[in-house]
Amino acid sequence: MNTAAPAANIRVNGETEPLMVATLAALLEEKAVDTSQRGIAVAVNGAIVPRAAWLETKLRPGDSVEIVRARQGG
Repeated sequence: MNTAAPAANIRVNGETEPLMVATLAALLEEKAVDTSQRGIAVAVNGAIVPRAAWLETKLRPGDSVEIVRARQGG
C-alpha cells in the first residue's frame, strides 16, 4: 500500500509542476524573473495580481499562474 500523499501541483504558463513555494513572489524568484524590470504581468487563476501584492499572494494547490513579459517589436 502506498501511503505517500499526492504531490501538490500548480500550473505555470500552461505547464504542471510541483508547488514548492508559498507565495507568488517566491515563485517569480524561483523562475529567475527579474521583478525589478517593468513590463511583467502576472495572473493567478485568470486574475491579474498587482505588483504590490506579489509578496503577500499565497499559492495553493491547483492554482494556475501566467507570467507574461512584454517585448518590443512587431
